[in-house]
Amino acid sequence: MKKLAKMLMLVIPFGLGAFASTAQQVIVEKPQPKKIEVTGSAEQEVLPDEIYVSITLREYFKDNNNKNKVDIMVLEKQLQKAVEEAGIAKENFSVGDINGYREWFGKKKPTTFLESKTYIVKVANLYKIDGIVARVDDKGVASTNISRFEYSKIEALRKEVKIKALQAAKEKAKYLLEGIGEQLGEALEIYEIDNGYSPAPMYSNMMLKSARMESADAMPESTIDVQKIKVRYEVKAVFRIK
Repeated sequence: MKKLAKMLMLVIPFGLGAFASTAQQVIVEKPQPKKIEVTGSAEQEVLPDEIYVSITLREYFKDNNNKNKVDIMVLEKQLQKAVEEAGIAKENFSVGDINGYREWFGKKKPTTFLESKTYIVKVANLYKIDGIVARVDDKGVASTNISRFEYSKIEALRKEVKIKALQAAKEKAKYLLEGIGEQLGEALEIYEIDNGYSPAPMYSNMMLKSARMESADAMPESTIDVQKIKVRYEVKAVFRIK
């Protein structure tokens, strides 16, 4: 009985070793498919349709004796009326900042506090801005600046440009393979290269200059040149070669 047990102990390890050896021989590495890796890019330009213009008004004296002050509310009503007459909705006109200052005349210490307010006007284009500013008292307008530009459908535009970049990569891979008599297969990998950008457009003048109108009803157009917003993306794609 003991002799039989020893024989079984010798046979079982030998059998397991043979099985493991057979399993190792069965494992065969799967051949890698033939593939091609390319990059594609696309870009598109659009005109901004949301332009934010800041207009700063400030109180002032009509004379040098610190008398006859023009109140900020008088100037504000002038601006508000001009904005309404230009057809701009109330929600696109707001107060952006409020400041106070004192004006010195020679060595005499100022005793009167003067107020200034900055208003933000949102417009679809710059055509009406000069006309709006021209309806406000010249001396009460401290500055008029373009704050920023935006495009209301920027997310949809980014998606569109990314798709075009991927299509460009596929087209490149196709004609490269056709050049060597090969055919394009399905996409294996797609990588988005993080170089998309939507920079703020440049414009010729940082400050708008209001021209006085000969007629109160005239609305002169702005001559400021506004560049388009550019969106660009690049993708890397790997395709199978049939």
